[in-house]
Amino acid sequence: MKLSALLAPTLREDPSEAEVISHKLMLRAGMIRRLAAGVYKLLPLGFRVIQKISNIVREEMNRAGAQEVLLPALLPSELWKETGRWDVYGKELMRIQDRHEREYCLGPTHEEIITDLVRKEVRSYRQLPLNLYQIQTKFRDEIRPRFGLMRGREFIMKDAYSFDRNEEGLEVNYRKMDEAYRRIFNRCGLRYKVVEADPGPIGGGFSQEFMVLADTGEDEIMHCDKCDYAASHEMTRFKDKLVPSEVEGAEVKGKTPKIEKVKTPSVKTIEQLSEFLKVEPKRMIKTLIHEVDGKPVAVLIRGDHALNEAKLKKVLKTENVKLAEPAFIQKVTGAPVGFSGPVGLKKVQIIADSSVVGIRDGVTGANKADMHIIHVQYERDYKADIVEDLRLAEEGDVCPVCNDGILVMTRGIEVGHIFKLGTKYSEKMKANYLDEDGTEKPCIMGCYGIGIGRTAAAAIEQNNDKDGIIWPVAIAPFQVVVVPVNVSDKPQEDTAIKIYDRLFQQAIDVLLDDRDERVGVRLKDVDLIGVPIKVIVGPKGLKEGKVEIKTRADGKTKFVKTEEVLKEIGNLIQHGV
Repeated sequence: MKLSALLAPTLREDPSEAEVISHKLMLRAGMIRRLAAGVYKLLPLGFRVIQKISNIVREEMNRAGAQEVLLPALLPSELWKETGRWDVYGKELMRIQDRHEREYCLGPTHEEIITDLVRKEVRSYRQLPLNLYQIQTKFRDEIRPRFGLMRGREFIMKDAYSFDRNEEGLEVNYRKMDEAYRRIFNRCGLRYKVVEADPGPIGGGFSQEFMVLADTGEDEIMHCDKCDYAASHEMTRFKDKLVPSEVEGAEVKGKTPKIEKVKTPSVKTIEQLSEFLKVEPKRMIKTLIHEVDGKPVAVLIRGDHALNEAKLKKVLKTENVKLAEPAFIQKVTGAPVGFSGPVGLKKVQIIADSSVVGIRDGVTGANKADMHIIHVQYERDYKADIVEDLRLAEEGDVCPVCNDGILVMTRGIEVGHIFKLGTKYSEKMKANYLDEDGTEKPCIMGCYGIGIGRTAAAAIEQNNDKDGIIWPVAIAPFQVVVVPVNVSDKPQEDTAIKIYDRLFQQAIDVLLDDRDERVGVRLKDVDLIGVPIKVIVGPKGLKEGKVEIKTRADGKTKFVKTEEVLKEIGNLIQHGV
């Protein structure tokens, strides 16, 4: 492709609409253009990147034994109502009506649709296992679409669904997908971590996310500094550390004194209470009143810790969990927000984080306005119905796997997510098969997604500098660009065309920068676009029968003979530049 003929409208300045690096650079490099909030047109350069990633995904999915299908994007509400998700999915679901007022949605995901296909086509255990995938446009009405291809309302996704006879079969398919995903992101040239994750509204018992590491990532990841353990912040486990019995307080040299109510006028926060009573936050018992399926639940957490709502939902086995409104709290505890406590709290389920039970001389709300209770001790003064790990992990916590390493926080961008769904959808939709003994059983399902556009954006977030994008060679829109220093100089032009033709004939994605511009402008453009390898044809080199080869990632330069250019570039591509 000649650059003069390529639709690649580069920009010199950062567009005002862009917030993150990938969004800025994709706009500046002429890869995308905005149509509406969260909706983007893919220009030739951007589409070539999407195609490269899609081809890698397709090759590895096929290699893992999955079969490609293409499902509709327009989905009837009846199937979603069968699983109950039509009413609970939320406002992200783009709902529409046809001329007959029948309800549909634009597909954000396809669990119901693929399950409907399988229940109609699969009858016998002989047809299992089965893994079907598609690469297709999805729609989610994000409340705040942002960051270009990172979080849009319309996006390209690979979603796959496995169907097995039993849990053992699911485990085999799940491991195949895990291995395929690792090959995909390795081939894309990305640095990533595989983390334990919250299944969210998709559901299922276990899931993992593939996170591309980037300082600009919107997700927090906790990982061990000595072993491979990693998890999303909300799902991070850790080796529990109870508060030592020798905490500062009245009980150090003897038994804890009896509880005592103290006046704390207008003192509602942990910080205010710590200052008022001269007590460390680790000795305080926060009581957070939640509304769970319409009923009150008191959640106890240490004053210096934060509640992990994902863990709470898992303990309660429901997604319908929210912090109670002030009026609800007043009705349940008899006190305004900031003065709730477990002592004397009646007809309310109490769930305590495991660290709370170690507090032997604690402080908590008195369930009365402007009052707190001191010298509180677990079991003597109150008791929880459930004690579980409920807090968010923190840097410095001990690794739960190796019991030796320390947890460290980093940031990442989710590009892939794999789930063990079990029978959540197959039971509700009666996607059953006849087993060898003639009994009817539900298929055991798995679900596996990759954000194609998000992977492209994440690659840029991880690989860029002040001059623009630094594409990994496998997903670059073009692998090589040939740049004659002076396009009007016949020897330079002829040599550039000759090298271009040789590379093109070897199926190497190559650009010829034949534009009638100053060489400095042209080199700035190809650096912005992120072409991994530049072949610069200049007068000095040609005098010796050589051209300059410069790699984008490290800026290294090498002069090679013109007849050796093909071999040199082949080696660079083979080794990922």
